[in-house]
Amino acid sequence: MSDKQKVIEIKNIRKDFGNRTVLKDINFNVHEGEVVSIIGSSGSGKSTLLRCINLLETPTSGQILIHGKDVLNGDVPLVELREKVGMVFQQFNLFNNLSVLDNCVIGQMKVLKRTRQEAEKVAKKFLGKVGMSRFINAKPNQISGGQKQRVAIARALSMEPEVLLFDEPTSALDPEMVGEVLKVMKDLAKSGLTMIVVTHEMDFAHDVSSRVVFMDQGIILEDDKPEIIFEKPKHNRTKEFLFRMLKK
Repeated sequence: MSDKQKVIEIKNIRKDFGNRTVLKDINFNVHEGEVVSIIGSSGSGKSTLLRCINLLETPTSGQILIHGKDVLNGDVPLVELREKVGMVFQQFNLFNNLSVLDNCVIGQMKVLKRTRQEAEKVAKKFLGKVGMSRFINAKPNQISGGQKQRVAIARALSMEPEVLLFDEPTSALDPEMVGEVLKVMKDLAKSGLTMIVVTHEMDFAHDVSSRVVFMDQGIILEDDKPEIIFEKPKHNRTKEFLFRMLKK
């Protein structure tokens, strides 16, 4: 991947909550077009790392560089960071009082200063891409969990970010809805979007990722190609985790 541009560099990130250290000396890079899956047991620090990347949590120390500019010392204004680095949450985070279309329009108008007409055009394009065109006038409480998550993905895409972060995007869904969201994510990966995905979906991590990062107790234990992580993991912790997950 070295011929591709480095989009994100994480250097020596540490995150403490009170006297509890959740992330310890985290280092990794993400290149343009990569799909990086972060796997590991609950409590290993995966979601905290993701939230640190777009400053939903502020790291205690270290550096986060976007195209070489340090996010933590203000080289990248927060608004610009949120434009470049989108986020899809576990619980959708849609506005229940707004229609599907308006959920995808409001951020564009507020942050990107697009006109209503421009924002609608972009929103409709991405709602079409995730198969939600028929539901543009529906409210979130009128659609299923899988459909809500597809709207949340369309909303994030409507901001046209360079990188999209996914925080366990299927874990709040009923099993039969997981497939429809994973299909959208696979299509995005094929389109060349740079993605960092915290996930328990091992098939996705194995089949779609360019790299898999295994976290354990706040550190990165392994970071390699999926076939290496899944077929020849170096650490016993990785082996135990995969054995548990793949047995399900």
